[in-house]
Amino acid sequence: MEQTETPRTGILMIAGFGDNASMFDGLSTTELARKYALIPYNTPGFGAPPLDHETTLDALAEALAAEARRTGAKIVLAHSVASITASIALSKDSPLETILSVEGNITADDAYFSGTAANYEDPTEFRTAFLTRLAEKAESSAIFARYHDNVAKADPTALWQLGRDARRFSETHHPGDVLVASGKVSYLYDDPNCPDSTLDWLQSNDIDKRQLTGASHWPSVDAPDLLSTECLKALAAF
Repeated sequence: MEQTETPRTGILMIAGFGDNASMFDGLSTTELARKYALIPYNTPGFGAPPLDHETTLDALAEALAAEARRTGAKIVLAHSVASITASIALSKDSPLETILSVEGNITADDAYFSGTAANYEDPTEFRTAFLTRLAEKAESSAIFARYHDNVAKADPTALWQLGRDARRFSETHHPGDVLVASGKVSYLYDDPNCPDSTLDWLQSNDIDKRQLTGASHWPSVDAPDLLSTECLKALAAF
């Protein structure tokens, strides 16, 4: 009798502020991709058409939960502010049960990119200022050059609305508490990339932690094999 291969568990991959799923391309040749079905997901406004209503964390969480229902994915690999989106999505009707949070927002200090949108009253003004800031960093960093180019492709209104909502969320919630309460969670990070308040929170809370020593804030870009290894260790520990 011919044996059928057991379907691999799906991992939805959702990018951080202003980025899109291309940031996960480097994972496609890793051990993680051989053992799990990696599903790059472009969120509305960031690689996919924007929503026809306000782009908020909750709205993106609804879209993520819908994608999980469509694909059957049980795990989400969430980068930066997308970790909040994933945390909210796990409370909605979907098969999602596990978050691999890659330097996700833990404290208000983590909104060092997204939160600046609250300082602007106009989407175009914010986009121009943000891209100028990134262009300065891109002059000496290929990692930032890639990020700048992807932010430039994002919908300006969605970028501004999401940033403002991320600031509001961090003022009324503790993102780290929301994350650990959402389901099975592992936090993947390198100390130099994180604010002191986030490092303090990580040391004070019982959460699975995985070090990505030497990686940038975008480890799927510059350290995909290391990220793959640590994700596999985290998943094996659950």
